[in-house]
Amino acid sequence: MAGPALLSGVRVLNLASVGPAARAARWLSDYGADIITIGAVPARGAVQITPVFHAYSGHRGMRRALLDLKTDRGRETFLRLAEHADVVIESFRPGVVDRLGVGYEAVRDRNARIVYCSTTGFGQQGPYSQWAGHDLDYLAVGGYLAVGEPGARGNPALPGATLADSAGGGMHAVIAILAALVKGEGAYLDVSVADGVLSLMSLAVDEYLATGREPGYQHSMTSGRYACYATYPAADGRWLAVAAIEPKFWANFCRLLGLEQWIAHQTDDAVQDRIRADITEALAAKDRDTWTSILSGSNTCVAPILTVAETVEDPGYVSRGAFVDAVHPEHGDLRQSAPLLAGMLRPEPPVRLPAGTHSAEVLRESGFTAAEIEELLEEGTVA
Repeated sequence: MAGPALLSGVRVLNLASVGPAARAARWLSDYGADIITIGAVPARGAVQITPVFHAYSGHRGMRRALLDLKTDRGRETFLRLAEHADVVIESFRPGVVDRLGVGYEAVRDRNARIVYCSTTGFGQQGPYSQWAGHDLDYLAVGGYLAVGEPGARGNPALPGATLADSAGGGMHAVIAILAALVKGEGAYLDVSVADGVLSLMSLAVDEYLATGREPGYQHSMTSGRYACYATYPAADGRWLAVAAIEPKFWANFCRLLGLEQWIAHQTDDAVQDRIRADITEALAAKDRDTWTSILSGSNTCVAPILTVAETVEDPGYVSRGAFVDAVHPEHGDLRQSAPLLAGMLRPEPPVRLPAGTHSAEVLRESGFTAAEIEELLEEGTVA
């Protein structure tokens, strides 16, 4: 992307190190925001536990400051930093930031235009607000796990990726923050990952609310009822995804497989098992990549199911600059996902990833004197 980053000049104090809020911080950073991740000061002599390095792309474009928020001076230091920030992101359980003295009201008293984003699993209030949870729990209560094709034991199949954390939580937070920044008046944002999952499920939920029909497995086009929307193995044991929903794509698919007899029976429930069997037999004649060359560019809505190792070498992604070379002072040279979403800043490789902490630098930019910074470091309020 040419020109200045879209969020250049926006400063974010990020109190989250992992999970949906940390992903939101990474995306905001990729749009050019100045992200300052606030971590806890480790105990004297303790080994500091840090987030999984590669999971968040080495926190590229971010800086890190360590504060002891359990002390009066640590709280005051954070509030002074917040006076110069546009956004605060936190992911503690409801009530924790208020007990620490760095909640929305405390920050707003110092900075009325602050956008304060609290990201939790189930929201700030409600019967589940204090539940501990992870991605699978949010997908469970949002209905997502109930509508997919069951696993081998008849159980709801695991998704294999943290969809709730990424789309239900991280993107939910980013969208809300951007909307609040556009309005320009400051705001408190109660981002619930489970609410985000419910939004992702709106087609199924709205269908049920309108008709009373439960859109579970074997009910809808996209959850396994029809052979035209399914996965199939090829001769080499690798797999293809067939999503020929529209009749014209289904007809193309059937012709290329020599199964013209099934073109008029796409949604005939009585013969779906026979269609699946014939498709399985036909696709078993060639390997996955051969079928990809025959089908994928022929208006059939067929794509190869790639492993992660294959995905990172896939010419489609590589041609779009989806991966970038990076270098880290401690971890050395590595390759990582590039900023991907439309409008994100595309840095020139190699991307230089930050190391260590930037506490003194961040404090100095927020008006702390050299004497104050030295005192805070000496007493252990800042590290």
